[in-house]
Amino acid sequence: MSRLPGLTAAERDPVQQALFESITGGARAQSDRDFGLVDANGALRGPFNAMLYSPEIGDAVQKLGALLRFSSTLPADLREVAILAVGAHWRADFEWYAHALIAKKEGLDDATIDAIKHGRTPEGDEDIAVVHRFASELLRERRVGAETYGAALERLGERSVVELVFLVGYYTFISGTLNAFEVPVPEGAEAPFAG
Repeated sequence: MSRLPGLTAAERDPVQQALFESITGGARAQSDRDFGLVDANGALRGPFNAMLYSPEIGDAVQKLGALLRFSSTLPADLREVAILAVGAHWRADFEWYAHALIAKKEGLDDATIDAIKHGRTPEGDEDIAVVHRFASELLRERRVGAETYGAALERLGERSVVELVFLVGYYTFISGTLNAFEVPVPEGAEAPFAG
């Protein structure tokens, strides 16, 4: 159970309700329907419930997340590689649970997803490997080495490298939110980092 109770329709004020509708009515609602943004009680799942507790800031946070996911120059499969690397680094159960589903939809195979979960750079696709190394170095070393940076720049271009850094930072923020409030995976799903 999360440390923040899920806010149902009866508990949300008008500002919270407007944010709820923005989250559940946008591009995210279509993309994330596999795990469901809303639980059986009508409360938001994942990091989105926490956003309702500070709706003005929560709105800015969710808008940045939507931009990074749906308006970035970074291809969707590479975006998911970076997000999974962050989720694995932070051992953020909900983050991993949700984005492993999205990653499969975006074309990542089970072997690639499993490698990322266990901190290994996936083999077979150099773009995927470069993005994983970049995100992993930034998370572990708090810097990106010259070789990795150069490879990312060559393969992705400057704008996508900038967006990759923003993406890693954003999902670090989200993973911290999920972990601080102990946001669980949906009932019946297995917590990927349990134990």
